[in-house]
Amino acid sequence: MDDSVDRHLARWRGKAPFDERVEAIVTRLQFLVKHVAHTKEAALAEVGMQDFEFETLHRLVARGGSATPSELAADLLLSPAGMTGRLDTLERSELVRRVRSTEDRRRVDIELTPKGHDLWTDAMTIRAEAEASVVNALPPEDQALLDSLLKRLLLHAETPT
Repeated sequence: MDDSVDRHLARWRGKAPFDERVEAIVTRLQFLVKHVAHTKEAALAEVGMQDFEFETLHRLVARGGSATPSELAADLLLSPAGMTGRLDTLERSELVRRVRSTEDRRRVDIELTPKGHDLWTDAMTIRAEAEASVVNALPPEDQALLDSLLKRLLLHAETPT
């Protein structure tokens, strides 16, 4: 059975200078990434979240539920002004709260609220189900092989030349 990449290759056969196997692998990877991204966006929409909200809450959870604005900005590759705007929005939605340090009044920590944690958990659950529905098309032994092969490709790509 042909997939969309087989049709893509057929359209370009003899018209573009590429190795068909390489083109097939890379294009399938790209299409799968797009598909997973779409399912993740749909999962967020299902719980009423936007991507920026999820990503900020996700970083807070990874940091144990509390971080400084500068730590979050560094994690999210945002400017301080961009981080402030994002935190204002999340605070208005009662997903995070700003807490002044008792030791240094200049320091403000951002804490995940129970509402924020619950919303993040709901989104993570739906996103995990969406990801699993793609990966579970393969039996466990094929999943292990695919994971190993992708790791080898990524290690090669991440190794400085």
